[in-house]
Amino acid sequence: MLELKKVINAFPSAQIRSQSGGLPVEVSLIAQLGHGSGNHLYASVLARQSSHPDFIDELDEPSAKLAGTDFAKGDVTSLYSFAVGAKGHPFHRHAGHRIFTAIAGSGGAQLRFSTASPEQLSEDPHSFIKALQYINIPPDCLFTVRFGGETWHQFAPLTEDSKHPVFFALSCHTNELGGALSESLREKVLANEASIPALTELLPQSVISILEQTSLEKIHIPTIDLSLDAPPGTLQRAMCDTTRGGLGRARGLWATWKQSKGFFSDNGKGYKVVELKNPPAGSLLSNQLAKTSLHHEDTFSLTLENENLKQLMHDSASALLGKVLEGFLNNPPKGVSRMMAFRNILVRPMGLRTSTLGCPVSSLLSSRSNGLFENRFPVIDQLTSDDNMRSQVILGANDKHLIFRSCVGVEIVNAHRIDVTLGTRVHCKNLFGRFYMAIIDRTHRSYVTPTMLRYAVEHALA
Repeated sequence: MLELKKVINAFPSAQIRSQSGGLPVEVSLIAQLGHGSGNHLYASVLARQSSHPDFIDELDEPSAKLAGTDFAKGDVTSLYSFAVGAKGHPFHRHAGHRIFTAIAGSGGAQLRFSTASPEQLSEDPHSFIKALQYINIPPDCLFTVRFGGETWHQFAPLTEDSKHPVFFALSCHTNELGGALSESLREKVLANEASIPALTELLPQSVISILEQTSLEKIHIPTIDLSLDAPPGTLQRAMCDTTRGGLGRARGLWATWKQSKGFFSDNGKGYKVVELKNPPAGSLLSNQLAKTSLHHEDTFSLTLENENLKQLMHDSASALLGKVLEGFLNNPPKGVSRMMAFRNILVRPMGLRTSTLGCPVSSLLSSRSNGLFENRFPVIDQLTSDDNMRSQVILGANDKHLIFRSCVGVEIVNAHRIDVTLGTRVHCKNLFGRFYMAIIDRTHRSYVTPTMLRYAVEHALA
Protein backbone atom coordinates (compact mmCIF):
# COMPACT_ATOMS: atom_id res chain seq x y z
CA MET A 1 0.00 0.00 0.00
CA LEU A 2 1.37 3.39 -0.99
CA GLU A 3 2.36 5.56 1.99
CA LEU A 4 3.42 9.19 1.93
CA LYS A 5 6.14 10.10 4.43
CA LYS A 6 7.35 13.64 4.98
CA VAL A 7 10.01 15.20 7.16
CA ILE A 8 8.47 17.91 9.37
CA ASN A 9 10.73 20.57 10.89
CA ALA A 10 8.00 22.02 13.12
CA PHE A 11 5.38 20.09 15.11
CA PRO A 12 4.16 17.01 13.19
CA SER A 13 0.42 17.61 12.86
CA ALA A 14 -2.64 15.95 11.40
CA GLN A 15 -6.04 17.29 10.45
CA ILE A 16 -9.19 15.32 9.75
CA ARG A 17 -11.89 17.19 7.86
CA SER A 18 -15.40 16.81 9.26
CA GLN A 19 -17.70 14.94 6.91
CA SER A 20 -20.73 16.56 8.53
CA GLY A 21 -19.54 20.14 8.06
CA GLY A 22 -18.31 20.71 11.61
CA LEU A 23 -14.91 21.76 12.91
CA PRO A 24 -11.99 19.53 11.90
CA VAL A 25 -9.99 17.27 14.20
CA GLU A 26 -6.50 18.68 14.80
CA VAL A 27 -3.66 16.77 16.46
CA SER A 28 -0.06 17.94 16.98
CA LEU A 29 2.97 16.25 18.48
CA ILE A 30 4.91 18.61 20.73
CA ALA A 31 7.76 16.61 22.27
CA GLN A 32 8.94 13.11 23.02
CA LEU A 33 9.87 12.58 26.64
CA GLY A 34 12.42 10.25 28.19
CA HIS A 35 12.05 6.50 27.79
CA GLY A 36 9.30 5.17 30.06
CA SER A 37 8.15 8.66 31.11
CA GLY A 38 4.58 8.13 29.93
CA ASN A 39 3.89 5.17 32.20
CA HIS A 40 5.68 6.83 35.09
CA LEU A 41 3.63 9.98 34.76
CA TYR A 42 0.38 8.06 34.31
CA ALA A 43 0.90 5.99 37.46
CA SER A 44 1.95 8.91 39.65
CA VAL A 45 -0.66 11.39 38.42
CA LEU A 46 -3.50 8.84 38.48
CA ALA A 47 -2.92 8.39 42.21
CA ARG A 48 -3.21 12.14 42.75
CA GLN A 49 -6.29 12.36 40.56
CA SER A 50 -8.05 9.58 42.49
CA SER A 51 -7.56 11.56 45.72
CA HIS A 52 -9.12 14.73 44.27
CA PRO A 53 -12.44 15.72 45.93
CA ASP A 54 -14.14 15.91 42.51
CA PHE A 55 -12.82 12.58 41.24
CA ILE A 56 -15.21 10.41 39.18
CA ASP A 57 -14.46 6.96 37.77
CA GLU A 58 -16.97 6.22 35.03
CA LEU A 59 -17.01 5.13 31.36
CA ASP A 60 -13.44 3.78 31.61
CA GLU A 61 -12.29 7.41 31.83
CA PRO A 62 -11.43 8.39 35.42
CA SER A 63 -11.50 12.17 35.70
CA ALA A 64 -11.49 15.13 38.09
CA LYS A 65 -12.74 18.68 37.76
CA LEU A 66 -9.80 20.92 38.59
CA ALA A 67 -11.51 24.27 37.97
CA GLY A 68 -15.19 24.98 37.43
CA THR A 69 -17.22 27.70 35.77
CA ASP A 70 -18.23 31.06 37.25
CA PHE A 71 -21.11 32.29 35.15
CA ALA A 72 -21.78 35.18 37.52
CA LYS A 73 -18.43 36.63 36.48
CA GLY A 74 -18.76 35.67 32.84
CA ASP A 75 -16.43 32.66 32.99
CA VAL A 76 -17.81 29.74 30.96
CA THR A 77 -14.61 27.68 30.98
CA SER A 78 -13.68 24.66 33.05
CA LEU A 79 -10.62 22.46 33.43
CA TYR A 80 -10.55 18.69 33.88
CA SER A 81 -7.94 15.97 34.15
CA PHE A 82 -8.73 12.55 32.75
CA ALA A 83 -7.00 9.27 32.05
CA VAL A 84 -7.45 6.39 29.63
CA GLY A 85 -6.10 3.02 30.73
CA ALA A 86 -4.72 0.05 28.84
CA LYS A 87 -8.17 -1.15 27.75
CA GLY A 88 -9.12 2.18 26.15
CA HIS A 89 -12.66 3.50 26.43
CA PRO A 90 -15.88 3.33 24.37
CA PHE A 91 -16.75 5.60 21.45
CA HIS A 92 -18.59 8.70 22.65
CA ARG A 93 -19.09 12.39 21.91
CA HIS A 94 -19.72 15.71 23.66
CA ALA A 95 -21.99 18.59 22.69
CA GLY A 96 -19.24 21.21 23.05
CA HIS A 97 -15.86 21.21 21.33
CA ARG A 98 -12.82 19.99 23.21
CA ILE A 99 -9.17 20.97 23.56
CA PHE A 100 -6.76 18.86 25.59
CA THR A 101 -3.06 18.26 26.10
CA ALA A 102 -1.92 14.74 26.90
CA ILE A 103 1.11 12.52 27.44
CA ALA A 104 0.92 9.08 25.85
CA GLY A 105 1.82 5.97 27.79
CA SER A 106 4.95 4.03 26.96
CA GLY A 107 3.06 1.88 24.46
CA GLY A 108 1.68 4.78 22.41
CA ALA A 109 -1.93 5.73 21.68
CA GLN A 110 -4.39 5.47 18.83
CA LEU A 111 -6.89 8.30 18.49
CA ARG A 112 -10.03 7.24 16.62
CA PHE A 113 -12.50 9.78 15.23
CA SER A 114 -15.72 9.61 13.27
CA THR A 115 -17.28 12.88 12.11
CA ALA A 116 -20.58 11.35 10.98
CA SER A 117 -23.52 13.52 12.08
CA PRO A 118 -26.57 12.26 14.01
CA GLU A 119 -28.63 12.72 10.86
CA GLN A 120 -26.21 10.62 8.83
CA LEU A 121 -26.25 7.86 11.45
CA SER A 122 -30.02 7.94 11.56
CA GLU A 123 -30.22 7.43 7.79
CA ASP A 124 -27.40 4.90 7.61
CA PRO A 125 -25.61 3.60 10.76
CA HIS A 126 -22.80 2.33 8.49
CA SER A 127 -21.85 5.96 7.81
CA PHE A 128 -20.08 5.88 11.18
CA ILE A 129 -17.46 3.46 9.82
CA LYS A 130 -17.26 5.29 6.50
CA ALA A 131 -16.26 8.47 8.36
CA LEU A 132 -13.84 6.68 10.71
CA GLN A 133 -10.18 7.77 10.73
CA TYR A 134 -7.22 7.04 13.04
CA ILE A 135 -4.22 9.06 14.21
CA ASN A 136 -1.34 7.13 15.82
CA ILE A 137 0.70 8.71 18.62
CA PRO A 138 4.12 7.22 19.53
CA PRO A 139 5.08 6.24 23.10
CA ASP A 140 5.98 8.84 25.75
CA CYS A 141 4.82 11.78 23.62
CA LEU A 142 3.37 15.14 24.60
CA PHE A 143 0.61 16.04 22.14
CA THR A 144 -2.41 18.31 21.72
CA VAL A 145 -5.89 17.52 20.38
CA ARG A 146 -8.73 19.79 19.29
CA PHE A 147 -12.02 18.73 17.75
CA GLY A 148 -15.50 20.08 17.27
CA GLY A 149 -18.58 19.21 19.27
CA GLU A 150 -20.48 16.06 18.33
CA THR A 151 -17.30 14.39 17.01
CA TRP A 152 -17.35 10.71 17.92
CA HIS A 153 -14.03 9.64 19.40
CA GLN A 154 -12.35 6.73 21.08
CA PHE A 155 -8.85 6.55 22.54
CA ALA A 156 -7.21 3.12 22.51
CA PRO A 157 -3.80 1.44 22.86
CA LEU A 158 -1.59 1.70 19.81
CA THR A 159 -1.09 -2.08 19.69
CA GLU A 160 -3.53 -4.88 20.45
CA ASP A 161 -3.27 -6.49 23.92
CA SER A 162 -1.05 -3.65 25.14
CA LYS A 163 -0.40 -3.53 28.88
CA HIS A 164 0.45 0.16 28.80
CA PRO A 165 -1.97 2.99 29.65
CA VAL A 166 -3.13 5.07 26.69
CA PHE A 167 -2.55 8.56 28.09
CA PHE A 168 -3.18 11.12 30.81
CA ALA A 169 -4.62 14.49 29.77
CA LEU A 170 -5.65 17.96 30.87
CA SER A 171 -8.80 19.09 29.06
CA CYS A 172 -10.02 22.66 28.75
CA HIS A 173 -13.73 23.07 28.07
CA THR A 174 -13.73 26.53 26.54
CA ASN A 175 -17.51 26.78 26.86
CA GLU A 176 -19.20 24.38 29.26
CA LEU A 177 -22.57 25.45 27.80
CA GLY A 178 -21.43 24.81 24.22
CA GLY A 179 -23.49 22.68 21.88
CA ALA A 180 -27.03 21.37 22.07
CA LEU A 181 -27.45 20.49 25.73
CA SER A 182 -30.63 19.06 27.18
CA GLU A 183 -32.45 21.31 29.62
CA SER A 184 -31.56 19.13 32.59
CA LEU A 185 -27.88 19.03 31.61
CA ARG A 186 -27.89 22.77 31.00
CA GLU A 187 -29.20 23.34 34.53
CA LYS A 188 -26.46 21.08 35.90
CA VAL A 189 -23.82 23.06 34.02
CA LEU A 190 -25.20 26.38 35.27
CA ALA A 191 -25.02 25.03 38.83
CA ASN A 192 -21.35 24.12 38.23
CA GLU A 193 -22.23 20.46 38.82
CA ALA A 194 -21.18 19.14 35.41
CA SER A 195 -18.62 16.37 34.97
CA ILE A 196 -17.02 14.59 32.04
CA PRO A 197 -19.37 11.57 32.32
CA ALA A 198 -22.42 13.85 32.59
CA LEU A 199 -21.33 15.65 29.40
CA THR A 200 -20.77 12.38 27.53
CA GLU A 201 -23.08 10.65 25.05
CA LEU A 202 -22.41 7.06 23.99
CA LEU A 203 -23.03 5.64 20.53
CA PRO A 204 -26.62 4.73 19.59
CA GLN A 205 -27.37 1.04 19.83
CA SER A 206 -27.76 0.77 16.05
CA VAL A 207 -24.12 1.69 15.55
CA ILE A 208 -22.90 -0.40 18.50
CA SER A 209 -24.55 -3.45 16.95
CA ILE A 210 -22.74 -2.88 13.67
CA LEU A 211 -19.38 -2.47 15.41
CA GLU A 212 -19.94 -5.68 17.38
CA GLN A 213 -20.54 -7.55 14.13
CA THR A 214 -17.65 -5.93 12.24
CA SER A 215 -13.94 -6.63 12.57
CA LEU A 216 -12.39 -3.21 12.14
CA GLU A 217 -8.94 -4.80 11.86
CA LYS A 218 -9.99 -6.30 8.52
CA ILE A 219 -11.26 -3.00 7.15
CA HIS A 220 -9.01 -0.33 5.66
CA ILE A 221 -9.28 2.63 8.04
CA PRO A 222 -7.47 5.79 6.88
CA THR A 223 -4.64 6.24 9.37
CA ILE A 224 -2.09 8.98 9.94
CA ASP A 225 1.04 7.99 11.87
CA LEU A 226 2.83 10.87 13.60
CA SER A 227 6.29 10.53 15.11
CA LEU A 228 9.25 12.57 16.28
CA ASP A 229 12.45 10.64 16.93
CA ALA A 230 12.12 7.84 14.37
CA PRO A 231 10.13 7.45 11.13
CA PRO A 232 7.12 5.10 11.24
CA GLY A 233 7.66 1.59 9.92
CA THR A 234 11.44 1.59 10.37
CA LEU A 235 13.67 -0.69 12.42
CA GLN A 236 14.78 2.33 14.44
CA ARG A 237 11.14 3.06 15.39
CA ALA A 238 10.51 -0.59 16.31
CA MET A 239 13.59 -0.73 18.54
CA CYS A 240 12.71 2.61 20.12
CA ASP A 241 9.15 1.48 20.88
CA THR A 242 10.37 -1.80 22.36
CA THR A 243 12.85 -0.04 24.62
CA ARG A 244 10.27 2.52 25.74
CA GLY A 245 7.74 -0.21 26.47
CA GLY A 246 10.16 -2.17 28.64
CA LEU A 247 11.31 0.86 30.60
CA GLY A 248 7.72 2.08 30.84
CA ARG A 249 6.61 -1.04 32.69
CA ALA A 250 9.48 -0.67 35.16
CA ARG A 251 8.95 3.05 35.70
CA GLY A 252 5.20 2.62 36.02
CA LEU A 253 5.67 0.01 38.76
CA TRP A 254 8.19 2.29 40.49
CA ALA A 255 5.78 5.23 40.46
CA THR A 256 2.98 3.03 41.87
CA TRP A 257 5.21 1.68 44.62
CA LYS A 258 6.60 5.11 45.49
CA GLN A 259 3.08 6.46 46.20
CA SER A 260 3.51 9.92 44.70
CA LYS A 261 2.57 12.88 46.83
CA GLY A 262 2.56 16.64 46.47
CA PHE A 263 3.28 19.65 48.63
CA PHE A 264 1.64 23.00 49.16
CA SER A 265 3.27 26.16 50.40
CA ASP A 266 2.24 29.81 50.39
CA ASN A 267 3.56 33.10 51.68
CA GLY A 268 1.48 33.10 54.82
CA LYS A 269 -1.92 34.03 53.37
CA GLY A 270 -0.58 37.43 52.41
CA TYR A 271 1.07 38.19 55.75
CA LYS A 272 4.13 40.14 54.71
CA VAL A 273 7.20 39.80 56.90
CA VAL A 274 9.74 42.62 56.59
CA GLU A 275 13.16 43.04 58.16
CA LEU A 276 13.63 46.23 60.15
CA LYS A 277 16.93 48.10 60.30
CA ASN A 278 16.72 48.39 64.08
CA PRO A 279 14.54 47.04 66.89
CA PRO A 280 11.35 49.12 67.38
CA ALA A 281 11.52 51.96 69.87
CA GLY A 282 11.08 50.66 73.38
CA SER A 283 11.99 47.09 72.45
CA LEU A 284 13.43 45.00 75.28
CA LEU A 285 15.99 43.70 72.77
CA SER A 286 17.79 47.04 72.82
CA ASN A 287 19.01 46.33 76.37
CA GLN A 288 20.17 42.78 75.68
CA LEU A 289 23.90 42.04 75.30
CA ALA A 290 24.43 45.80 75.32
CA LYS A 291 27.83 45.59 77.02
CA THR A 292 29.31 43.03 74.62
CA SER A 293 30.15 43.04 70.95
CA LEU A 294 27.34 41.90 68.69
CA HIS A 295 28.10 39.53 65.83
CA HIS A 296 24.54 39.25 64.58
CA GLU A 297 21.38 41.36 64.97
CA ASP A 298 18.04 41.29 63.18
CA THR A 299 14.40 42.19 63.74
CA PHE A 300 11.47 41.02 61.62
CA SER A 301 7.99 42.46 61.73
CA LEU A 302 4.62 41.13 60.54
CA THR A 303 1.69 43.54 60.33
CA LEU A 304 -1.95 42.42 60.66
CA GLU A 305 -4.52 44.78 59.23
CA ASN A 306 -8.29 44.97 58.73
CA GLU A 307 -9.66 41.56 57.66
CA ASN A 308 -7.01 39.65 59.61
CA LEU A 309 -8.00 41.35 62.86
CA LYS A 310 -11.63 40.24 63.21
CA GLN A 311 -10.94 37.30 65.52
CA LEU A 312 -8.31 39.22 67.53
CA MET A 313 -9.99 42.53 68.33
CA HIS A 314 -11.17 41.43 71.78
CA ASP A 315 -7.71 40.21 72.87
CA SER A 316 -5.15 42.20 74.82
CA ALA A 317 -1.54 42.40 73.68
CA SER A 318 -0.42 39.90 76.31
CA ALA A 319 -3.14 37.44 75.27
CA LEU A 320 -2.10 37.77 71.65
CA LEU A 321 1.55 37.30 72.58
CA GLY A 322 0.61 34.12 74.42
CA LYS A 323 -1.07 32.82 71.25
CA VAL A 324 2.00 33.67 69.17
CA LEU A 325 4.34 31.88 71.61
CA GLU A 326 2.00 28.91 71.51
CA GLY A 327 2.23 29.09 67.72
CA PHE A 328 6.01 28.73 67.84
CA LEU A 329 5.56 25.54 69.86
CA ASN A 330 2.58 23.99 68.09
CA ASN A 331 3.00 25.15 64.49
CA PRO A 332 6.71 24.98 63.65
CA PRO A 333 7.59 25.00 59.92
CA LYS A 334 8.54 21.48 58.85
CA GLY A 335 11.47 22.81 56.85
CA VAL A 336 12.93 24.50 59.93
CA SER A 337 12.34 21.39 62.01
CA ARG A 338 14.25 19.27 59.49
CA MET A 339 17.10 21.76 59.48
CA MET A 340 17.24 21.65 63.29
CA ALA A 341 17.28 17.86 63.28
CA PHE A 342 20.26 17.90 60.89
CA ARG A 343 21.99 20.58 62.96
CA ASN A 344 21.51 18.53 66.14
CA ILE A 345 23.26 15.55 64.56
CA LEU A 346 26.24 17.72 63.61
CA VAL A 347 26.70 19.61 66.89
CA ARG A 348 25.79 16.94 69.43
CA PRO A 349 29.32 15.41 69.38
CA MET A 350 30.70 18.88 70.17
CA GLY A 351 28.60 19.13 73.29
CA LEU A 352 26.60 22.08 71.99
CA ARG A 353 23.03 22.77 72.97
CA THR A 354 20.37 20.98 70.87
CA SER A 355 16.68 21.66 70.36
CA THR A 356 13.89 20.51 68.06
CA LEU A 357 12.59 24.08 67.89
CA GLY A 358 14.07 26.80 65.67
CA CYS A 359 16.93 28.61 67.40
CA PRO A 360 15.36 32.09 67.91
CA VAL A 361 12.69 30.64 70.23
CA SER A 362 14.26 27.32 71.21
CA SER A 363 14.39 28.32 74.89
CA LEU A 364 10.58 27.99 75.01
CA LEU A 365 11.28 24.28 75.51
CA SER A 366 13.34 25.04 78.62
CA SER A 367 12.26 23.40 81.88
CA ARG A 368 12.98 26.60 83.81
CA SER A 369 10.12 27.31 86.23
CA ASN A 370 10.98 30.88 87.23
CA GLY A 371 10.17 33.96 85.18
CA LEU A 372 7.20 32.44 83.39
CA PHE A 373 5.04 34.47 81.02
CA GLU A 374 1.34 33.73 81.49
CA ASN A 375 2.47 31.08 84.00
CA ARG A 376 3.55 28.70 81.22
CA PHE A 377 6.24 30.13 78.93
CA PRO A 378 9.83 30.27 80.32
CA VAL A 379 11.31 33.70 79.56
CA ILE A 380 14.34 35.71 80.61
CA ASP A 381 12.46 39.01 80.83
CA GLN A 382 8.98 40.35 80.05
CA LEU A 383 7.18 43.67 79.84
CA THR A 384 3.54 44.56 79.28
CA SER A 385 2.36 48.16 79.11
CA ASP A 386 -0.20 49.43 81.62
CA ASP A 387 -2.92 49.62 78.97
CA ASN A 388 -1.95 46.14 77.67
CA MET A 389 -1.53 47.50 74.15
CA ARG A 390 2.06 46.25 73.97
CA SER A 391 3.63 43.09 75.37
CA GLN A 392 7.14 41.65 74.98
CA VAL A 393 9.25 38.74 76.19
CA ILE A 394 12.96 37.95 76.01
CA LEU A 395 14.06 34.41 75.15
CA GLY A 396 17.55 33.03 74.81
CA ALA A 397 20.33 30.81 76.06
CA ASN A 398 24.09 30.69 76.67
CA ASP A 399 26.04 28.06 74.75
CA LYS A 400 29.70 27.10 74.41
CA HIS A 401 30.19 29.05 71.21
CA LEU A 402 27.70 31.93 71.51
CA ILE A 403 25.05 33.74 73.52
CA PHE A 404 21.75 34.69 71.90
CA ARG A 405 18.77 36.71 73.00
CA SER A 406 15.47 36.99 71.12
CA CYS A 407 12.56 39.35 71.64
CA VAL A 408 9.00 38.46 70.66
CA GLY A 409 6.62 41.41 70.82
CA VAL A 410 3.01 42.27 70.05
CA GLU A 411 1.79 45.86 69.75
CA ILE A 412 -1.81 46.86 69.11
CA VAL A 413 -1.12 50.05 67.18
CA ASN A 414 -4.79 50.95 66.66
CA ALA A 415 -8.13 49.35 65.84
CA HIS A 416 -6.92 48.55 62.34
CA ARG A 417 -3.36 47.36 62.89
CA ILE A 418 -1.33 44.96 65.03
CA ASP A 419 2.46 44.54 64.74
CA VAL A 420 4.14 41.27 65.71
CA THR A 421 7.94 41.27 65.89
CA LEU A 422 10.72 38.75 66.35
CA GLY A 423 14.28 40.01 66.79
CA THR A 424 17.57 38.32 67.70
CA ARG A 425 20.98 39.42 68.97
CA VAL A 426 24.02 37.14 69.06
CA HIS A 427 27.42 37.48 70.77
CA CYS A 428 30.02 34.94 69.69
CA LYS A 429 32.36 33.64 72.37
CA ASN A 430 35.04 32.24 70.07
CA LEU A 431 36.14 31.74 66.47
CA PHE A 432 33.91 28.70 66.06
CA GLY A 433 30.94 30.81 67.08
CA ARG A 434 31.77 33.38 64.40
CA PHE A 435 32.26 30.60 61.83
CA TYR A 436 28.91 29.07 62.85
CA MET A 437 27.08 32.40 62.49
CA ALA A 438 28.72 33.10 59.13
CA ILE A 439 27.37 29.80 57.82
CA ILE A 440 23.78 30.22 59.06
CA ASP A 441 23.37 34.01 58.78
CA ARG A 442 21.82 34.08 55.32
CA THR A 443 19.47 31.15 55.93
CA HIS A 444 18.51 32.58 59.31
CA ARG A 445 17.53 35.93 57.79
CA SER A 446 15.93 34.75 54.55
CA TYR A 447 14.08 31.67 55.79
CA VAL A 448 14.24 30.56 59.41
CA THR A 449 13.11 33.65 61.33
CA PRO A 450 10.53 35.08 58.88
CA THR A 451 8.99 31.65 58.30
CA MET A 452 8.76 30.85 62.01
CA LEU A 453 7.14 34.23 62.68
CA ARG A 454 4.60 33.71 59.90
CA TYR A 455 3.67 30.21 61.05
CA ALA A 456 3.30 31.34 64.66
CA VAL A 457 0.97 34.18 63.67
CA GLU A 458 -1.07 31.82 61.47
CA HIS A 459 -1.56 29.61 64.52
CA ALA A 460 -2.60 32.60 66.61
CA LEU A 461 -5.24 33.44 64.01
CA ALA A 462 -6.52 29.88 63.61
